[in-house]
Amino acid sequence: MSHGVGRVDGVAGCGDVVRPGDSSALRKARGAFFTPPHLCRFIAQWAVRGAHDRVLEPSCGEAAFLLEAAAVLETFGAIEPEQLRGIELHEDSARLAEIRLGQQGITGALEVGDFFGTAPRPHDAVIGNPPYVRYQDFNGPDRAGALTAARAAGVELSRLASSWAAFTAHAAASVAKGGRLGLVLPAELLTVNYAQPLRAFLLARFTTVRLVLFQERIFPGVSEEVVLLLAEGDGPTSTIEVCEVPNAAALTTVEVLPWRRYIPDTDSRWSSALLAGEVSSTFTAVSSGGGFVPLLAWGDPDLGMVTGNNNYFALSPTMAGDLGLSDREVTPISPPGSRHLRGLALTLAAWKSLGARGARTLLFTPDPHRPSAAARRYIAQGEAQGVHDAYKCRIRKNWWQVPVVPQADLLVTCMNHDAPRLVANRAGVLHLNSVHGVVLRAKDRTVGMRQLPIGMLNSVTVVGAELHGRSYGGGILKLEPKEADRLPVPMPPALRAAAGDLDAVRPKVEGLLADGRFADAVGVVDQLLLGRLGVTAEDAVALQDAREYLFWRRTQRH
Repeated sequence: MSHGVGRVDGVAGCGDVVRPGDSSALRKARGAFFTPPHLCRFIAQWAVRGAHDRVLEPSCGEAAFLLEAAAVLETFGAIEPEQLRGIELHEDSARLAEIRLGQQGITGALEVGDFFGTAPRPHDAVIGNPPYVRYQDFNGPDRAGALTAARAAGVELSRLASSWAAFTAHAAASVAKGGRLGLVLPAELLTVNYAQPLRAFLLARFTTVRLVLFQERIFPGVSEEVVLLLAEGDGPTSTIEVCEVPNAAALTTVEVLPWRRYIPDTDSRWSSALLAGEVSSTFTAVSSGGGFVPLLAWGDPDLGMVTGNNNYFALSPTMAGDLGLSDREVTPISPPGSRHLRGLALTLAAWKSLGARGARTLLFTPDPHRPSAAARRYIAQGEAQGVHDAYKCRIRKNWWQVPVVPQADLLVTCMNHDAPRLVANRAGVLHLNSVHGVVLRAKDRTVGMRQLPIGMLNSVTVVGAELHGRSYGGGILKLEPKEADRLPVPMPPALRAAAGDLDAVRPKVEGLLADGRFADAVGVVDQLLLGRLGVTAEDAVALQDAREYLFWRRTQRH
């Protein structure tokens, strides 16, 4: 894997050189993305403060940040060669970096090598855009070296961490006493579980930690959202400073940006930094108060069944009939996906209607010991199609035997345009991993199945979903099981007390959801429920506005 290759390796107008055969797919595979010049200039102008500052751009690509740092240093006078240092694994990129610096009459110390294998040396400014390689593609010696480097810096990362997290820890280890660290990072820094040790490290390592957020996407054609990390001093701190600008062109100087102080959540996430200070405090107070509990208090959200090939294992009733499979060889399931789970309940009648319309409402589950002749024919058909070669199939004793999960009381949608849903599983079907399932605590099962799906349609819960979930391409909000654990929902006694009123508005809420009027449905529940849960009318309006802003921010950035 190439670390930091091509931060700005071919954007028109940036003065960059495109390498022959260097496709966008190859750049993406090694974590290389274009950095707008405004970002490079803004970070360099902030990080470099004096004539004798030593500057490091690790994983420097074609030296986009070093060039901007050199421009700043030139304002102080002559530049010594040892003041500018770049490390780049890709030899061609390092050579281009040297050429670009030379064209500006600049001499720097450029090294060809793996940044993770380089011992930290103190620099007054460490700046750049780390490679972004997801953990699935970040493996073998590359991952081992990165995790070792992060550990040496004092950050113990899990094997699920993407490359940028270890890079940030190792880069921080190269910041001299009183120095500055300026990096372009994925917005995952704010939310993902694997970055929690890094977030704690940054607060312990630096006196000032600042984040610049953007309303628009910075990298065209790349779904990943980014933030700027500006950290300095010798720590520790318990707060971070946050500002938000429309785009990279709106960056001026650090001093004039609209900074606001923010105290991170108790769960060590920084996602509430997306909210204005007053609303953030309101949300924290209300969601952790007496009226709300994490969804985990009701039951543990778990993944659904992983088939390895839904197109093979999930069947419509017509398909199962044509194959000659008996009822004993198929199991009722919620069809793949979650478009059918936009209401309050999946009833048996609704499930049957889905199957009648061709939805895949059945799972192929033949007798593991004595499959029928029809089942054996279908198994042979799967082998002819190569279904058994899929990883999840290969590791099973019988490749065609999908491990089943317990029947869930609630189905939790994990990929959402508007907001997650908790849907009562009145059909009593099993679920695939396109949704999560919750088995409710026995004492709360009745109220949970009846009232929690409607009760969660309130502004506190939907704001919590925006803060705990993750934004993906196309503005989709994804909620993993551990993120669903933290979803703030009304507590059981509150829903018991409000049960009659919630039942009274149920038909209206169901109609609004069916018409796609999600915000109006939330407004109805807010009016009925939030006052009972200790939320003032003024705070309710502030939370509704916050949800609208977070929704707009997520959906318009694609």
